[in-house]
Order: sequence, then C-alpha cells, then structure tokens
Amino acid sequence: MLAARTASRTSRVLGARALSVKSLKETLAEQIPKKQAQWKQMKTDHGHKLIDTVTLDQCLGGARSVKCMVWETSLLDAQEGIRFRGYTIPELQEKLPTFSGIVADEPMPEGLLWLLLTGEIPSKAQVDLVTADLASRAKLPAHVEPLIRSFPKDMHSMTQLSIAVLALQTESIFAKKYHEGAPKSQYWEFVYEDSMNLLARLPEVAALIYRCKFHDGKLGATDPALDYSANFNRMLGFDNKSFDELMRLYISIHSDHEGGNASAHATHLVGSTLSDPYLSLSGGLNALAGPLHGLANQEVLGWIIDLQQTFKSRGLDVNKDTIKDFAWETLKSGKVIPGYGHAVLRKTDPRYTCQREFALKHLPDDELFKIVETIYQVVPDVLLEHGKTKNPFPNVDSHSGVLLQHYGFTEHEYYTVLFGVGRAFGVLSQLFWDRALGLPLERPKSVTPEWIMDFYQKNPDGLKP
Repeated sequence: MLAARTASRTSRVLGARALSVKSLKETLAEQIPKKQAQWKQMKTDHGHKLIDTVTLDQCLGGARSVKCMVWETSLLDAQEGIRFRGYTIPELQEKLPTFSGIVADEPMPEGLLWLLLTGEIPSKAQVDLVTADLASRAKLPAHVEPLIRSFPKDMHSMTQLSIAVLALQTESIFAKKYHEGAPKSQYWEFVYEDSMNLLARLPEVAALIYRCKFHDGKLGATDPALDYSANFNRMLGFDNKSFDELMRLYISIHSDHEGGNASAHATHLVGSTLSDPYLSLSGGLNALAGPLHGLANQEVLGWIIDLQQTFKSRGLDVNKDTIKDFAWETLKSGKVIPGYGHAVLRKTDPRYTCQREFALKHLPDDELFKIVETIYQVVPDVLLEHGKTKNPFPNVDSHSGVLLQHYGFTEHEYYTVLFGVGRAFGVLSQLFWDRALGLPLERPKSVTPEWIMDFYQKNPDGLKP
C-alpha cells in the first residue's frame, strides 16, 4: 500500500525516531473521518441558510469580499491581518519550532506545513520527520533538468517555473491512480503524495532556473544536516546563516493568504476539476506571475532603487521631506506607489511588520532599509491626502525585495519565484483538504450585461432581503 511504502521510507531516513513519532500522513489519516463528519453535519444543519449577499458593484468589481468559497488553512481579517489556522504571525514565530532551537529565530516552513495541514502546532521531532521526508523525495525526474537548461535566457523566471512544474507532472501518482479507477475515498492519499513530492522538488527546480538564467548553471551542494530553507539557499549559491533565517521567514509568510487571492483561487479552481497537484499549482503560479499579484515585489524594489538613484543624481538627502516630494511626484505623473494598499487589508500588513522587525535585527544600517523605513513614515499620510486609496499602508511586497537585495540576491525578476515556492505550501495544503473532503467542481454563475439591465428594469430596487 502507498501509505505503508511512504512510512517505511521515512523510517529508514530517521531510524528509530520515526518509530516513536506519529508521521504527518498518519496524523492526517486520523483526522479525515472526523473532519468529514463535521462537514457533513455543518451542511445538514446550515446548508440552506444565507451566508452573504452580492451587490452589482461586487459582481463588476472582481467578486471582492463575496463569501463564496471555504478555505481551511488561513483567514484574512481587514483590521488584524492573516491568521494561519488561527495563529497570527507573531504567535507562529513564538510557537513553531526553529532550526536552531532558539525561540527568537524564525520558524521552519516544514513546521508551518504541519500546522497548515493538521491545524496542530508540531513538535521539533515531528518537524524533523517532515524535513527528512521532503529530502528523501527531492530527486528530480531525469527529463526535468535538461528541459530547464534548454530554456532561452530571456524567458521570464516565472514562465520557466510554471513549465518546469508541468514537466514534473509525469510523476503524478494522483493522475495515474485516477485513470486506474481508484475510489474517491483514496484521492486524499494520492494528492498528499503528489503534494509532498512537488514541495520536495521545488527548491532544486527553482535553483536550477536561477543558476542557469543568471549565473553559471552550477548548483551548490546540499547538506543532509540542514533544513529545507538552508539547503534551498545552498543550491541557489548562498551560504549565510542570517540569510537562512530570512528564507525560513520568507517562505513561511508567503505561504498562504486565504483562498480568494488569485494564485490560491486559481490553484483551487484547477484542482476542483480533479486536475492533479502539478497542473493545479502551475495554474496558481501563472496567476502569481501577474503584475497585480506576485510580480509586485520586483516593481516595489525597482521604485525604491529609482528613488535612490534620482536622489543621488539631484544631490538630495533621504529624509521625510524629500521622500514626500518624490511620492507626490510619482502620484502626479499618473503612477502608483507600489507596495502600498491591499485588496482586503485596512492596516499595515503583518507580513510587512515581521520583515521590518527582521531588518531592524539583522540589517539596521542597510541604506535601502533606511529608505524603506522613511517611506513607511511618510507615504501613508501622502496617500490619505491623495484620497484615492482605501488602505494607505504597506503590504508584504514593500519590504521583501530590500531584504533579499541586502544579502546579494539582486536579480529582481526572480523574486516572484521565491514567492511561488512559499505559496506552494499553502495552496497544496488546501488542495489536500479539497480532495479529502470531496469538495465539488467550482462553477459560479455568470450573467451578461443585457441580463443585468433587464433584471433592474424588472427589479429597480434589486432583490428584496
């Protein structure tokens, strides 16, 4: 049986320890019947009751804030920010295991994966099991590396990542078992295997793209004593413990942001057709590549560097007055200030805050960080005075590029790939529960402009409550 083979492999990796610690898959197998019963009862008790209403503005405005999907792994509040399985980012930083064992260090993504899937805070031993399991699955199929090396240098990094994920699909256990006629009750098991394999192989895929596009094509050596994030850094060509901490934080905070954002929704939508995790994640990555989504982080850094260069050419110091003038100059030219505002949030993004705290701890004297910090003190008031944004506060994108730049990771075009590696943890965790709970094909109703006009002619005041 597939589960037995996986448990055996993990036991061989960790030896006796694996025999005394319940694995991630075993934990999930115990949870599924209880969760299925809860969902069935919830639908029976409340399925016919109203949960939301929809205005025409929402219909025309991208379905903004319409409650029409369920997402297990995280919830976004406009005032509070993101909670992962009920935990805020500061709480995760306090409770999730760290690689060093020092509480003040950053949480390991392997621990967050356990939390996203199970809803439980794992022990360090459980996190070590996940680290070892992912390492044991990391070998790429033989055809994938030659494919990546064949990509044109001018092909965007996100295009390469999407294609490479599709190339991994030849190994899909779910696709194979589905075509063999496996019962629906077993779908979760195959999606779990595909998702873990995909997460395990993403670092080498992403590192190959980086090294081939921007450098000499040679990967750095991994170390079995290190974790997922540190080994990703080694393959990328970085050997710096402080940067390892940043990568742990970066992957964790970019993992999930409830289900309505474009990359999460796209993954969920494609998966609802019973496409396997490889096809589903590729769809999500294509959404992430858009300028209004994940590509924004490179645009933010470009704006900050442009500001820095403009100031130097004009002989200006970086202070609140000069930043304020440059912000108004940007807005009056018809452009936006990237990294500020959010579709849901109405306060400073907690993901920005934790990156700011990381910078204050690890790089307080960095020149670009000082610019970002001054922007943070000035731009919200400028945007409020400008009057065209509901949320004048910084989001996650307004800080991440500066941190990467500090460690010598200067290839801005690639930053969204790192976002994609992180986002895979969240969307694949949800995809697992989509199949474990038997969620149906997503199929909302669309209407034509003519239908809308006819409806309001017949119902001038809209639907009655």
